Amino acid sequence: MFVDTHCHIGDGEYEVYLNSATNQNVKIVVTASEDLNSSILNVRMSNKFPNVFTCIGVHPSNAVDFKISKISEFKELLDNKKVVAIGEIGLDYYYGKENKEVQIRIFRNFLELAQSYNKPVVIHSRDAVKDTIDILKEYRVKGIIHCFSGSLEVAKEYIKMGFMLGIGGVITFKNSKLGEVVKELPLESIVLETDSPYLAPEPYRGKKNESKYIPIIAEKISEVKEISVDEVMRITTKNAIKLFNISIDF
Repeated sequence: MFVDTHCHIGDGEYEVYLNSATNQNVKIVVTASEDLNSSILNVRMSNKFPNVFTCIGVHPSNAVDFKISKISEFKELLDNKKVVAIGEIGLDYYYGKENKEVQIRIFRNFLELAQSYNKPVVIHSRDAVKDTIDILKEYRVKGIIHCFSGSLEVAKEYIKMGFMLGIGGVITFKNSKLGEVVKELPLESIVLETDSPYLAPEPYRGKKNESKYIPIIAEKISEVKEISVDEVMRITTKNAIKLFNISIDF
Protein backbone atom coordinates (compact mmCIF):
# COMPACT_ATOMS: atom_id res chain seq x y z
CA MET A 1 0.00 0.00 0.00
CA PHE A 2 1.28 3.45 -1.01
CA VAL A 3 0.51 6.82 0.57
CA ASP A 4 0.39 10.09 -1.39
CA THR A 5 1.37 12.59 1.31
CA HIS A 6 0.57 15.71 -0.71
CA CYS A 7 -2.07 16.26 -3.37
CA HIS A 8 -4.66 18.81 -4.43
CA ILE A 9 -7.97 17.37 -5.62
CA GLY A 10 -10.59 19.54 -7.28
CA ASP A 11 -14.09 19.69 -5.86
CA GLY A 12 -16.24 17.11 -7.61
CA GLU A 13 -13.28 14.96 -8.71
CA TYR A 14 -12.82 12.88 -5.58
CA GLU A 15 -14.63 9.65 -6.41
CA VAL A 16 -13.03 8.99 -9.80
CA TYR A 17 -9.66 10.28 -8.58
CA LEU A 18 -9.63 8.00 -5.53
CA ASN A 19 -10.76 4.96 -7.50
CA SER A 20 -7.90 5.47 -9.95
CA ALA A 21 -5.44 5.81 -7.08
CA THR A 22 -6.74 2.70 -5.29
CA ASN A 23 -6.40 0.68 -8.49
CA GLN A 24 -2.66 1.47 -8.39
CA ASN A 25 -2.40 0.48 -4.70
CA VAL A 26 -2.34 4.11 -3.51
CA LYS A 27 -4.74 3.46 -0.66
CA ILE A 28 -4.25 6.66 1.39
CA VAL A 29 -4.10 10.25 0.15
CA VAL A 30 -3.41 13.37 2.18
CA THR A 31 -4.76 16.58 0.69
CA ALA A 32 -3.00 19.92 1.14
CA SER A 33 -4.72 23.28 1.51
CA GLU A 34 -3.88 26.75 0.21
CA ASP A 35 -6.28 28.96 2.19
CA LEU A 36 -9.27 28.85 4.51
CA ASN A 37 -11.77 27.90 1.81
CA SER A 38 -9.72 24.98 0.54
CA SER A 39 -9.08 23.91 4.12
CA ILE A 40 -12.81 23.78 4.82
CA LEU A 41 -13.45 21.86 1.57
CA ASN A 42 -10.66 19.38 2.29
CA VAL A 43 -11.94 18.68 5.79
CA ARG A 44 -15.45 18.11 4.45
CA MET A 45 -14.20 15.70 1.81
CA SER A 46 -11.94 13.84 4.24
CA ASN A 47 -15.00 13.20 6.39
CA LYS A 48 -16.77 11.72 3.38
CA PHE A 49 -13.99 9.34 2.27
CA PRO A 50 -12.31 7.01 4.83
CA ASN A 51 -8.97 6.91 3.01
CA VAL A 52 -8.62 10.70 2.71
CA PHE A 53 -6.83 12.77 5.33
CA THR A 54 -5.99 16.44 5.13
CA CYS A 55 -3.72 19.31 6.08
CA ILE A 56 -5.03 22.81 6.67
CA GLY A 57 -3.17 26.06 6.23
CA VAL A 58 -2.34 29.08 4.07
CA HIS A 59 0.06 28.80 1.14
CA PRO A 60 2.65 31.62 1.08
CA SER A 61 1.22 32.93 -2.20
CA ASN A 62 -2.01 33.64 -0.27
CA ALA A 63 -0.34 35.20 2.77
CA VAL A 64 -1.04 38.78 1.71
CA ASP A 65 -4.79 38.16 1.63
CA PHE A 66 -4.93 36.30 4.93
CA LYS A 67 -6.48 38.06 7.92
CA ILE A 68 -5.02 36.87 11.20
CA SER A 69 -8.47 37.09 12.80
CA LYS A 70 -9.35 34.01 10.72
CA ILE A 71 -6.88 31.85 12.65
CA SER A 72 -9.70 30.96 15.05
CA GLU A 73 -11.50 29.21 12.20
CA PHE A 74 -8.45 27.03 11.61
CA LYS A 75 -8.45 26.16 15.30
CA GLU A 76 -12.03 24.91 14.96
CA LEU A 77 -11.03 22.71 12.02
CA LEU A 78 -8.24 21.19 14.11
CA ASP A 79 -10.87 19.52 16.26
CA ASN A 80 -11.58 17.18 13.34
CA LYS A 81 -9.70 13.87 13.59
CA LYS A 82 -9.11 13.74 9.83
CA VAL A 83 -6.91 16.85 10.03
CA VAL A 84 -3.43 15.35 10.35
CA ALA A 85 -1.16 18.37 9.80
CA ILE A 86 -0.81 22.10 9.23
CA GLY A 87 -0.01 22.79 5.58
CA GLU A 88 0.94 23.75 3.21
CA ILE A 89 2.66 26.69 4.83
CA GLY A 90 6.02 28.33 4.29
CA LEU A 91 7.91 30.82 2.15
CA ASP A 92 8.03 31.43 -1.60
CA TYR A 93 10.42 34.11 -2.82
CA TYR A 94 10.31 33.01 -6.45
CA TYR A 95 7.21 35.07 -7.18
CA GLY A 96 6.59 36.90 -3.90
CA LYS A 97 9.87 38.26 -2.55
CA GLU A 98 8.33 41.72 -2.27
CA ASN A 99 5.89 40.25 0.28
CA LYS A 100 8.64 38.58 2.28
CA GLU A 101 7.78 40.08 5.66
CA VAL A 102 4.08 39.24 5.34
CA GLN A 103 4.93 35.67 4.36
CA ILE A 104 7.24 35.31 7.35
CA ARG A 105 4.60 36.63 9.74
CA ILE A 106 1.90 34.24 8.50
CA PHE A 107 4.41 31.37 8.46
CA ARG A 108 5.18 32.04 12.12
CA ASN A 109 1.48 32.23 12.99
CA PHE A 110 0.88 28.75 11.63
CA LEU A 111 4.04 27.29 13.14
CA GLU A 112 2.82 28.55 16.51
CA LEU A 113 -0.55 26.91 15.82
CA ALA A 114 1.12 23.61 14.92
CA GLN A 115 3.30 23.73 18.00
CA SER A 116 0.41 24.47 20.33
CA TYR A 117 -1.71 21.63 18.87
CA ASN A 118 1.24 19.25 18.49
CA LYS A 119 0.58 18.79 14.78
CA PRO A 120 3.19 18.12 12.10
CA VAL A 121 3.74 20.75 9.42
CA VAL A 122 3.98 20.49 5.63
CA ILE A 123 6.45 23.09 4.44
CA HIS A 124 6.53 24.89 1.09
CA SER A 125 9.93 26.51 0.51
CA ARG A 126 10.97 27.99 -2.81
CA ASP A 127 14.08 30.13 -3.16
CA ALA A 128 13.92 30.63 0.60
CA VAL A 129 16.05 27.87 2.14
CA LYS A 130 17.98 29.95 4.67
CA ASP A 131 14.94 31.78 6.04
CA THR A 132 12.94 28.54 6.14
CA ILE A 133 15.60 26.70 8.12
CA ASP A 134 16.30 29.61 10.47
CA ILE A 135 12.61 30.06 11.29
CA LEU A 136 11.86 26.34 11.70
CA LYS A 137 14.68 26.09 14.24
CA GLU A 138 12.76 28.47 16.50
CA TYR A 139 9.82 26.06 16.89
CA ARG A 140 9.30 22.57 18.27
CA VAL A 141 7.75 21.10 15.16
CA LYS A 142 8.30 18.14 12.87
CA GLY A 143 6.91 17.38 9.45
CA ILE A 144 7.64 17.27 5.74
CA ILE A 145 9.63 19.52 3.45
CA HIS A 146 7.21 19.39 0.55
CA CYS A 147 8.45 18.89 -3.02
CA PHE A 148 12.07 18.73 -1.97
CA SER A 149 14.53 19.24 -4.82
CA GLY A 150 17.53 20.80 -3.08
CA SER A 151 21.13 19.81 -2.51
CA LEU A 152 22.43 16.94 -0.40
CA GLU A 153 23.75 19.46 2.12
CA VAL A 154 20.33 21.06 2.55
CA ALA A 155 18.64 17.66 2.69
CA LYS A 156 20.93 16.55 5.51
CA GLU A 157 20.23 19.77 7.41
CA TYR A 158 16.47 19.24 7.25
CA ILE A 159 16.85 15.59 8.29
CA LYS A 160 19.08 16.63 11.18
CA MET A 161 16.26 18.93 12.29
CA GLY A 162 13.87 15.95 12.31
CA PHE A 163 12.05 16.61 9.04
CA MET A 164 11.16 14.17 6.29
CA LEU A 165 11.56 15.02 2.63
CA GLY A 166 8.62 14.80 0.25
CA ILE A 167 9.86 13.30 -3.02
CA GLY A 168 7.68 13.64 -6.09
CA GLY A 169 7.70 13.55 -9.86
CA VAL A 170 10.73 15.83 -10.18
CA ILE A 171 12.97 12.84 -9.44
CA THR A 172 11.92 11.31 -12.78
CA PHE A 173 12.74 14.40 -14.88
CA LYS A 174 15.62 13.86 -17.31
CA ASN A 175 17.49 17.02 -16.21
CA SER A 176 16.91 16.50 -12.48
CA LYS A 177 19.79 15.88 -10.04
CA LEU A 178 17.37 14.82 -7.32
CA GLY A 179 18.05 11.13 -7.86
CA GLU A 180 21.71 11.66 -7.00
CA VAL A 181 20.67 13.31 -3.73
CA VAL A 182 18.05 10.68 -2.82
CA LYS A 183 20.59 7.92 -3.43
CA GLU A 184 22.58 9.24 -0.44
CA LEU A 185 19.62 9.67 1.91
CA PRO A 186 18.09 7.18 4.36
CA LEU A 187 14.74 5.89 3.16
CA GLU A 188 13.48 6.42 6.72
CA SER A 189 13.57 10.17 6.00
CA ILE A 190 11.55 10.04 2.77
CA VAL A 191 7.84 10.12 1.98
CA LEU A 192 6.18 10.00 -1.43
CA GLU A 193 4.01 12.75 -2.88
CA THR A 194 2.57 13.91 -6.19
CA ASP A 195 1.56 17.55 -5.59
CA SER A 196 -1.23 16.77 -8.06
CA PRO A 197 -2.42 18.23 -10.33
CA TYR A 198 1.12 19.62 -10.78
CA LEU A 199 4.54 18.06 -11.52
CA ALA A 200 3.44 14.82 -13.15
CA PRO A 201 6.30 12.33 -13.45
CA GLU A 202 7.79 11.11 -16.73
CA PRO A 203 6.36 9.96 -19.08
CA TYR A 204 3.37 12.15 -18.16
CA ARG A 205 5.30 15.37 -17.58
CA GLY A 206 3.27 18.40 -18.64
CA LYS A 207 -0.02 16.56 -18.17
CA LYS A 208 -2.36 16.52 -15.19
CA ASN A 209 -0.83 14.73 -12.23
CA GLU A 210 -2.73 12.30 -10.00
CA SER A 211 -2.07 10.14 -6.96
CA LYS A 212 -2.22 7.06 -9.18
CA TYR A 213 1.29 7.96 -10.39
CA ILE A 214 2.90 7.43 -6.98
CA PRO A 215 4.23 3.96 -8.03
CA ILE A 216 6.23 5.63 -10.82
CA ILE A 217 8.01 7.79 -8.24
CA ALA A 218 8.61 4.72 -6.07
CA GLU A 219 10.09 2.87 -9.05
CA LYS A 220 12.56 5.69 -9.69
CA ILE A 221 13.63 5.74 -6.06
CA SER A 222 14.08 1.96 -6.10
CA GLU A 223 16.25 2.35 -9.19
CA VAL A 224 18.58 5.01 -7.79
CA LYS A 225 18.87 3.33 -4.39
CA GLU A 226 19.15 -0.17 -5.90
CA ILE A 227 16.45 -1.67 -3.70
CA SER A 228 13.05 -3.19 -4.45
CA VAL A 229 9.91 -1.17 -5.07
CA ASP A 230 8.28 -3.15 -2.26
CA GLU A 231 10.95 -1.89 0.13
CA VAL A 232 10.37 1.69 -0.97
CA MET A 233 6.63 1.23 -0.51
CA ARG A 234 6.93 -0.44 2.89
CA ILE A 235 9.23 2.14 4.46
CA THR A 236 7.75 5.31 2.96
CA THR A 237 4.24 4.17 3.88
CA LYS A 238 5.38 3.44 7.42
CA ASN A 239 7.00 6.89 7.59
CA ALA A 240 3.83 8.66 6.47
CA ILE A 241 1.48 6.73 8.75
CA LYS A 242 3.71 7.36 11.75
CA LEU A 243 4.23 11.06 11.04
CA PHE A 244 0.55 11.80 10.43
CA ASN A 245 -0.63 9.36 13.13
CA ILE A 246 -3.04 7.80 10.64
CA SER A 247 -5.35 5.00 11.68
CA ILE A 248 -5.81 2.48 8.86
CA ASP A 249 -8.91 0.65 10.02
CA PHE A 250 -10.58 0.57 6.60
